[in-house]
Amino acid sequence: MHDFLLAKQIVDEVVKIAKKRNLSNIKKVNLEIGSITLSHDDLPEPSRNASHNEAGRHTEDISLENLEFGLNNIASNTVLKNTEFTLEKMKGANWKITNIEVE
Repeated sequence: MHDFLLAKQIVDEVVKIAKKRNLSNIKKVNLEIGSITLSHDDLPEPSRNASHNEAGRHTEDISLENLEFGLNNIASNTVLKNTEFTLEKMKGANWKITNIEVE
């Protein structure tokens, strides 16, 4: 579930960048993915891969396979429908776009 939320956030960000920079025909987006800090509704959620803190947030190890599936699924309804997403695991608690290739 969190993988899809992150995928939506990433697709939204890439679409925003594409509009701002007037990019079309985005061929490839390279991403680095760390352990992601996600906000919750302050309800405890059991998870083997998550560590909770008192503010209703936790750090979760995102599945790159699930994230890639989510990215492709969500992007299929956007200008990114033909875009290839490459994912690389990194240390840290964030994600970042490392490169956007256009045709």
